[in-house]
Amino acid sequence: MLKRFLTGLILTLLAVLGVLQSKAPAKTVLTSGENVLRLHVIAASDSEEDQDVKLQVRDAILPLFQSAESYSDARAFLLTHGKEIQSTAEAVLRDHGFGYGVQLSLGAETFPDRTYGDLLFPAGEYDALCVRLGPAAGHNWWCVLFPPLCIVSENGEPVDLDEIETESWILNWFKSLF
Repeated sequence: MLKRFLTGLILTLLAVLGVLQSKAPAKTVLTSGENVLRLHVIAASDSEEDQDVKLQVRDAILPLFQSAESYSDARAFLLTHGKEIQSTAEAVLRDHGFGYGVQLSLGAETFPDRTYGDLLFPAGEYDALCVRLGPAAGHNWWCVLFPPLCIVSENGEPVDLDEIETESWILNWFKSLF
């Protein structure tokens, strides 16, 4: 009798957990680009080498903004440390044997729709730090610098937060019972 009760209870809990996990969260649509700072890195060309160094530049710049706790912090850091950001990018190029330079700008850039988890950034104009490498004639890489949503995978592509898999030890424990 107790075994049947416990089995029923466990099955009920599993069903509830399954229903809770299957419900997709509603998308929160950002209605304006205010308080959003994006990062836009444009490669010198579409050659494999230029595309690779573009990602190296990105990887060197992103940590510089880790201490920003607000849009104002991120923007203030950019305005007061522009030379440091540019020097960081130029050092990456130099270390990889590239002779072209880096041009930084801050201004409104047009971006397509982008979803990060349950947060939708609709297409439109956003403040962006634009990092142009050399003639900036290649494919680009972009993300949301603040709020900090520049999460990249091992291959350098932006990670869609919907694609991140989570694991529940409680659910795994229930599964191990059967």
